[in-house]
Amino acid sequence: MSTPGAPVPAPLTEPVAVRIAVDLLGGDGAPAVVVDGALRAFEADPDVRLLLVGPNEVADELIAALPPTERHRASVRPLLGAVSMADPPQRGGRFDTTVRGAALAVAEGAADALVSAGSTGATVTAAVLSLGRWPGIRRPALLATIPAVAGPVALLDVGGSLEARPITLAGHALLGAAYATVVHDIARPRVGLLSIGAEPGKGDRARRTTDPMLADLKLGGDAHYVGFVEGYDVSSGERADVVVTDGFTGNILLKGIEGAYAMAGGPPPGGAAPRAAALLGVAGTVVVCHGGATGDDIASGIALATHLHRNRAIARIATALADLIEVST
Repeated sequence: MSTPGAPVPAPLTEPVAVRIAVDLLGGDGAPAVVVDGALRAFEADPDVRLLLVGPNEVADELIAALPPTERHRASVRPLLGAVSMADPPQRGGRFDTTVRGAALAVAEGAADALVSAGSTGATVTAAVLSLGRWPGIRRPALLATIPAVAGPVALLDVGGSLEARPITLAGHALLGAAYATVVHDIARPRVGLLSIGAEPGKGDRARRTTDPMLADLKLGGDAHYVGFVEGYDVSSGERADVVVTDGFTGNILLKGIEGAYAMAGGPPPGGAAPRAAALLGVAGTVVVCHGGATGDDIASGIALATHLHRNRAIARIATALADLIEVST
């Protein structure tokens, strides 16, 4: 973390090779779906490099499918331990698992980012243990970008933590405002708190307690709190650019929006259904794909991780938050 007034890392102006550690055994359709997504990512971005974390035989099959002149873009970290969706999150802390191996690759500097479609809890555990949390952030949060009618909406948390304590929700507001500024390029992000009505006093105790906290909280730059918002505000984008909630409610809402897009024939023009989310609050770039991800979804997750790294998004968000936290303490 930086000290107040430290230079903010600038985005890279030219495409550079980005090394993504891919969890080959993460997700309902792994490893076949992950292999498919990795091959699509290779084809889409000539500057992407993949560290394939998983069994040698799976990695060898993937590499063999590449043209001989492209095989130098893939490397392997052999590991056999898988984490199923039914396993407890703590299993992600074991060193023999592919998700922990991928997280350690980022911590060691062997990769620039991690992508996994495996258990969210295990991925968060592996990332926290390997990379560490940012000072001042109690719970890392998963942020998904919703392609709303009026523009992108940052929704968090969508499953990183089920905790709905006011201090946790306040941390999500800081993370979301910084992400909207850095990644969505919104100069004055509007931050709303998800509840069952927009009127003051609505919602459960956690929301009623968090509301005045956010009204007094310095969100950084020109970000400002707009009060309570409702579920339809997430898909419309008219009232808020960032919507804050707990991971339990956020995950349900996200999957409801995905289902609505599917029944309606797709998201609004120019948007894409959110099948990957950025993990904020850990000292590294981590992207979590939907457990039921397709090959296209895995490729999209790799593209998101690549975009975040090339724009130095995580470092820029961390720098902005360090300044805010230092000023407020």
